[in-house]
Amino acid sequence: MGAIPIQYVEPVFRPPSEAGSLILQVTNGCSWNNCVFCEMYTSEQKKFKAKQEDIVLQEIIKVAQTAPHVRRVFLADGDAMVLSTRRLTQILQWLNQYFPDLQRVSSYCLPRNIKKKSVEELAELKALGLDLLYVGAESGDDLVLSKVMKGETRESTVDALLKIKQAGLRSSVMILNGLGGRRYAEQHALNSARLVNEAQPDYLSTLVVSFPLGEARLRASFDDFDMPTQQELFREVRTFLAATELNKTIFRSDHASNYLVLKGVLGKDKEKLLQQVDMAINHPEQMRLRQEWQRGL
Repeated sequence: MGAIPIQYVEPVFRPPSEAGSLILQVTNGCSWNNCVFCEMYTSEQKKFKAKQEDIVLQEIIKVAQTAPHVRRVFLADGDAMVLSTRRLTQILQWLNQYFPDLQRVSSYCLPRNIKKKSVEELAELKALGLDLLYVGAESGDDLVLSKVMKGETRESTVDALLKIKQAGLRSSVMILNGLGGRRYAEQHALNSARLVNEAQPDYLSTLVVSFPLGEARLRASFDDFDMPTQQELFREVRTFLAATELNKTIFRSDHASNYLVLKGVLGKDKEKLLQQVDMAINHPEQMRLRQEWQRGL
């Protein structure tokens, strides 16, 4: 596509599956930004702000002039769904106007912002091309969610995911392996499985919690956190996968933070995935595990 004529406020993050998408930054930062495990939007220039509508339109027009055949668009930053339905409708209308080959629009999504939109509003956005929402559930355990200041509960996340499904949109749920530390690993795994069992998302991924800037911010509210070892992370994933009761959820554990890459469909590939985790636990020397230098956000 060449150079993109968009003025980004760095850093910009997107899901691995959006590598080929146009990243359209319609907001800067995250509207919540209190999660103590997340360092993505903590720098000064990432203070939350919605981008002016006229600037968004100008950038769409500029991209269309150089790359008119855009098929997929990811609305950045951390939480584009905080925008009003009116503003999201306008952005989607512009995207459809200037990109006639558009097939899919996606975005990160906080459950609290789905609560503010009706099923009818979401269905209207779906009709305009919004198709996939990435929901960072992180955990299904209320104690862990409280300790990391997620600002959500298992119930609030499930409610949002069910509303997304009711509106005809697809959802991708992210669970953070290791977020409960050593002490709460089992309840974190089991209650996270309970969450996805209730929601039956279209996609599910596990990422390993990481602290490139250190654990001080986390420990301010989660003082008994103790980072699990690699083997403990594997055992936690096994507990989680074993407790899932999913019908046709595409599962990926291939983010750069993961030591062990797993891919399959839950539940038909559940036993195969468990066998791979068992191999990583019992015979790690026989597995192609990521080394520390290969991992990242």
